[in-house]
Amino acid sequence: MPSPWDALYRHRDAVADRSILSLFEARPDRATAFSRRLGSDGASEGGGEILFDFSKTNLCDTGLGLLLDLARAAGVEARREAMFTGAKINETEGRAVLHSALRNLGGSVTVDGRDVMPGVRAVHAAMYAFARDVREGRFTGQGGAITDVVNIGIGGSDLGPAMACLALAPYADGPRCHFVSNVDGAHVHDVLAGLDPETTLVIVASKTFTTIETMTNADSAKRWMAARVADPASQFAAVSTATERTAAFGIAPERVFGFEDWVGGRYSMWGPIGLSLAIAVGPEDFDAFLAGGAAMDAHFRSAPLEDNLPVLLALVGIWHAQVLGHATRAVLPYDQRLSRLPAYLQQLEMESNGKRVAMDGSELPVNSGPVVWGEPGTNGQHAFYQLIHQGTRVVPCEFLFARAGHEPGLAHQHRLLVANCLAQSEALLRGRSLEEATAIMAKKGLDGAERDRQARHRVFPGNRPSTTLAYPKLTPFVLGQIVALYEHRVFVEGVILGINSFDQWGVELGKELALTLEPVLSGDSDGAGKDGSTLMLAGYARG
Repeated sequence: MPSPWDALYRHRDAVADRSILSLFEARPDRATAFSRRLGSDGASEGGGEILFDFSKTNLCDTGLGLLLDLARAAGVEARREAMFTGAKINETEGRAVLHSALRNLGGSVTVDGRDVMPGVRAVHAAMYAFARDVREGRFTGQGGAITDVVNIGIGGSDLGPAMACLALAPYADGPRCHFVSNVDGAHVHDVLAGLDPETTLVIVASKTFTTIETMTNADSAKRWMAARVADPASQFAAVSTATERTAAFGIAPERVFGFEDWVGGRYSMWGPIGLSLAIAVGPEDFDAFLAGGAAMDAHFRSAPLEDNLPVLLALVGIWHAQVLGHATRAVLPYDQRLSRLPAYLQQLEMESNGKRVAMDGSELPVNSGPVVWGEPGTNGQHAFYQLIHQGTRVVPCEFLFARAGHEPGLAHQHRLLVANCLAQSEALLRGRSLEEATAIMAKKGLDGAERDRQARHRVFPGNRPSTTLAYPKLTPFVLGQIVALYEHRVFVEGVILGINSFDQWGVELGKELALTLEPVLSGDSDGAGKDGSTLMLAGYARG
C-alpha cells in the first residue's frame, strides 16, 4: 500500500506545471474555499475574527485531502490529546509538554498523578502581585519608584518577552522594559548606559541559573548597580528553579519565580518568563494575552482537522517545505510592532523542528524544518523582496496584517501599509509576462533588440505561493492567539515528520566546546587536540 508521502509526491508531479492563478480562474469561490475564519465575537476581550487565507498556494482539493490523510496517518489527533493531557511526549527527556497549562483558565491537568494547575495559578498570583507592587510603587529601588526593568536572558528567556513587549507597546503603562541577551559586553553596556541604577529592576531569567551568557551579563549588571546601590541584589528578581543559586546571588526568595520542567524555554513566556511583560502592560492585559492563547488551544483541540487553523498552517508548510522542496520560509508582518516576530518564530520553528532523526532514532526520510526568516513590511520590500519576486529560488511567504492600527490619526498610513501587503501577495501570484513587459517598454519608446532586452529584466515569473493571516487589531488577546497558533503549527509539523519538537540537543555541543576554548583564549591552555583552524583563530584573537 503506498504511503501518504508517495501519494503526495505523485500529486506534486501531476500538477507541477499548473499555475496558482488558474485555480482561481477554474473556481470563482476559491478564496472562500481555501481560507478559514476563527471567531466572530470576543471583541470585548480584545478579540475578533481572524482570517487565514491559503488560497494563493498551489493546493487544490485533492492536494489538501492528501495532506489531511498524511496528518491522520501520523496520528496528529491522538498526539494532540496526549500533549494536552500531560503525557510525556518529550520522550528524549522524559517530560510532559504543557506550556498550554500556563494559559489554562480552568479545569485540571494531571502529570504523574498530580494536578499541576494549583501550582500554575499560585505562581501567576505571586508574579502578578510583584508586578503590581512594581507598577504601583510599593516595590522601589534605592532612588524611589522603578522606572526601568532590564530582563537578562537568552533564547526563549529573551525572544518571547522582547517580542511581546514591543508588540503590545500601546498597552505599556508601566516601567520601560529593556532586554539583554548577547554575551557580547557591548549589549549589556549599551542597554545599561542610559539607565539609573537606583531606579532599575533587573530580572535574571535562567531556569538553572547557570546559563553562561545570562549569568555573565547578570554579574556585569550587578557590578554596574553596586557602584550606586548599597545592596544591589535587592533590586534583582529571578525566574529560575535553582533557589540555592538565586539565594547565593543575593535574591530574596519572594522575588524568585519558578516553572516546571514541562515548560520548554521557547514556549515559556506564558508564565514567569513573561514577568517583564506583566510589569509593562499590567496583569489584566497579561491575562488577556493568556486568554487569547487559551482560545486558540480550545480551537486547536476541538476543531476538525480540515477547519483547524494550526493544522492547516502546518499542512501548507509541509506542502511547501517537504513536498515541493522549498528550503526557506519568509515571515512578513505588515505590523511594525511585530518586527521581532520573525526572530521569535525562527527560534520556535528551527530549534523545535531542526532535527535529523525521528523519534525512534532513525534518520529522517524527508528534510526537516525550513529556514525561517523575515522582516516587517514595508522595510523588507526595499531589501530582499527583489530575490523573492525575481530570484531563481521560490520562497513561500507568510504575510500578516491588522485590519486596524492603534493610531487613528494616521489611518491613511495604515491603509497604505495594508495596500502594500495585499499588493505584494498579488504580485507574487500574478507576476508579469514577457508580453506585458514588452508592451511597457514599447510605450516608453523602445523598439527592436533594446526593447526586448529591457523587457526581459522586467519579467516577474509569478506563480509564487503565499499565505496571509489577517486579524482585527494587535491586542493582547490577538497576540496570544497568534503565538499559540504558531506553537501548535510547529507541533503538528513535528508530529507529521515523526520528530521530537521539544528537545534541543543541537545547542549543546557548541556550548560545551566554548568552555574548553575560553582557557585557550586566556592563555591558560595550549589547546591540545584542537584543529589547526581553531588554534589559528584563537591565536589571532589573543593578539
